[in-house]
Amino acid sequence: MEKYEMLETAAHRAYRRGIQTGSGGNLSMRIKDGMIVKSSGGSFADCTREGKGFVETDLDGQLLPGAEGKPTREVFLHGFLYKVSDSIGGVMHCHSPWSIAWSYVNKALPMTTLHVQLKLGYEIPVVDVPSASVRKEDEGLLRVLFDENPELKAFILKGHGVVALGKDVLEAEHTAELIEETAQITILKNFEHRLKMF
Repeated sequence: MEKYEMLETAAHRAYRRGIQTGSGGNLSMRIKDGMIVKSSGGSFADCTREGKGFVETDLDGQLLPGAEGKPTREVFLHGFLYKVSDSIGGVMHCHSPWSIAWSYVNKALPMTTLHVQLKLGYEIPVVDVPSASVRKEDEGLLRVLFDENPELKAFILKGHGVVALGKDVLEAEHTAELIEETAQITILKNFEHRLKMF
């Protein structure tokens, strides 16, 4: 599958699944000289395999020669993740509602289902970044996660949503869906438990 076709597929799937609506969220894919990232302000629904909704940058967020547009404000986050691990080929960050709701519990998302146990096998950490975007000064908070688990495939930004990683952007999108599903089931399971107390 061609790189922009893969990006379009991941963006549209996330939009249809409701893990990212409106004009928020961002996704990216590693390329030879840097990365392709979602443009600032656009919707996942508007991203196309012709390149609309994307811009090519280096891993520091600077436009590659011939590229036009403005990258997502999360361009630092995407570049950092590609620098931290050569195995990461795609990143999906979405404002998924159940994951955001869980993040306010201030605990890692547990392996509630057999599915997440099989696919990941570890709890998903929640990181409290006190900003609407990940900044250079927040790098240390994220680096700790990879020091603790070099194979980490996802984490949740408190109040902000899932950041999922994969060998490509489609795998990252599938992981984002898995985390959102797990958060939903975990919340509903806890709600059912509380109801039984009355």
